[in-house]
Amino acid sequence: MAEVEQIWLDDLREWLAIPSVSADPAARADVLRAGEWAREFVRAAGGEAEIVDWNGEPLAVGELRTTRPDAPTVLCYGHFDVQPADPLELWDSPPFEATVRDGWLYARGAADDKGQLYMLLRAAADLAAAGELPVNVRFACDGEEETIGTSLVEWLAADERGADAAIVFDSGFHRRGVPVFNVATRGLAYFHLRVRTGHRDLHSGMFGGAALNASHALLDILEAVRRVPAELRVGAAAPTEQELADWAALASGGEMLAAQGASPADAAAAERFYHRTWAEPAVDVHGLDSGSAHLQKTIVPIAAEANVSIRLAPGQDTEEIAAAFERLLRAAVPPGAELEVTRLATGDAGLIDPESQAVQLGLDAFERVLGVRPRLVRGGGTLPIVPALAAKGIPTILAGFDLPDGNAHAPNERLALDLLPLGIACARETLVALGRL
Repeated sequence: MAEVEQIWLDDLREWLAIPSVSADPAARADVLRAGEWAREFVRAAGGEAEIVDWNGEPLAVGELRTTRPDAPTVLCYGHFDVQPADPLELWDSPPFEATVRDGWLYARGAADDKGQLYMLLRAAADLAAAGELPVNVRFACDGEEETIGTSLVEWLAADERGADAAIVFDSGFHRRGVPVFNVATRGLAYFHLRVRTGHRDLHSGMFGGAALNASHALLDILEAVRRVPAELRVGAAAPTEQELADWAALASGGEMLAAQGASPADAAAAERFYHRTWAEPAVDVHGLDSGSAHLQKTIVPIAAEANVSIRLAPGQDTEEIAAAFERLLRAAVPPGAELEVTRLATGDAGLIDPESQAVQLGLDAFERVLGVRPRLVRGGGTLPIVPALAAKGIPTILAGFDLPDGNAHAPNERLALDLLPLGIACARETLVALGRL
């Protein structure tokens, strides 16, 4: 295993200590501080960088320039915001105190995405320090990716300079020893629902079974979308025969679920794992709140709330599906109940051309470092930057060094220490390779 340098751990401990939770309005100053950390890193490496206030959202934008005339320009993207850390009691070490344990670096943001963005920052800085940087490296990073924000997408649309290629490290290996490049990402429409069924909570002994229960009403409403009816599948791009053949060579769906301690959602879920997570829309309820779930309280609740989203397959129109989703919810409201629907975020699905010169150079670079060529697969997550880069005609390498058991978005998030030097080496080799564009 390549040695992990102490300076890398020192840098990451400092950056990961900043609780830049974009979903928490109280953490706005911390999100800004995390962006300022990235700005100062680029400046310390000899580049120019600034914080751009984009309608109230901080973007860290900077550049390390090569001395080579007429060199290509590579845009590197990552995000410096992180998911909320709760439930805190499930962490084995404080989420914002980076801890090395059993070959892993534990902290919120270690894998998603500060740890991976650091690989790109460090690789570019090292090349610049050695006088070996063959490309101009632009960094454009945001602090609202975890809430599907649009600030970086809007900045990119207005940017007149562009780039010859882009690198995004915000993904992961299929499993140890099997690196991948993602060639598609799913979209997202995220909603908050609030149901009311009366003026006040009622005694269930006096009114239970007769008065409309908000919890029951909310569950009935969610059932209208839970199984993803045909209206929500319109436009999904079917996988090609080559994709299906490639998926068949991967670990089985049953193995993927079992490795995470997860149970199949239904009888077909394991067999159709890659269809469900890469090529089809999926509905998930992320949280429910109604009545009392912890104390014994015999009431008929009159208010219930939920967060629910639909992941959109490549090919689907975000606005069309989001509107259909809301129509289905409203059509399922039982008589006597009122439903308030708030759309919190949307993001488009993205497609990447695997035949572009940039992707092919990237594949070669990763293979030289890792000794194995990355597989080309779809990704199940949502990255607003991917369709935005495609719209600008910028070929993109979307890869990463998270692992399926890296606990991204969960307690005890972690980054495998042996992949940290490999990630930096792959980033460095890829930047060098892109100098041939």
